[in-house]
Amino acid sequence: MNISENIKKYRDDLPENVKLVAISKTKPNEDILEAYEAGQRIFGENKIQEMTDKWEALPKDIEWHMVGHVQRNKVKYMAPFVGLIHAVDSLKLLKEINKQAKKHELLIKCLLQIKIAEEDSKFGISAEEAEEILASEAYQKMKNTKVIGLMGMATFTDDEKQVSSEFQYLKKVFDKLKESYPALEELSMGMSGDYKLAVANGSSMVRIGSSIFGERNYN
Repeated sequence: MNISENIKKYRDDLPENVKLVAISKTKPNEDILEAYEAGQRIFGENKIQEMTDKWEALPKDIEWHMVGHVQRNKVKYMAPFVGLIHAVDSLKLLKEINKQAKKHELLIKCLLQIKIAEEDSKFGISAEEAEEILASEAYQKMKNTKVIGLMGMATFTDDEKQVSSEFQYLKKVFDKLKESYPALEELSMGMSGDYKLAVANGSSMVRIGSSIFGERNYN
């Protein structure tokens, strides 16, 4: 598995306006450094402790994205360095992120996770709940966190029609919310198996793991 060649392949393949988040969860620092040497700077993790360990050990110009489900009591560990939190699914979580960011005098950027898949296992909120959060007085008062877009995960299926329609729906939600909230600029959708469909439907950020680093080892 040649990581640097894979990075180059995606670089060449993706339009200039689409950011590549290399999902490095469970992968050793050597693999991340190989991707880094190939020019990759954005890496995504789904466990805060693992991401913190990597942040401490690896080059400081890496932008770390938290792509997994976030527990509120763990936010404080990543607050000093996290570049973007992809999976915000409640106002309570946003309040905690704002509180921890304030302690470090930082602004933490976030995406609201919209549930577009049919599987029950996927997290996320409805378009209506997202609008409620953005319109809420509590969010409007926050000085240390900023919602800059939306994120969604399509159903895990070979049915491209279904995946496309889920991405189209999310793009529609994004466009509608952006009219009232112009700060929304990122639409994070698409992973190794469906990123081409996501890009075709307006994604500005794709999350690619196994196609760059190989299959994960969970042992």
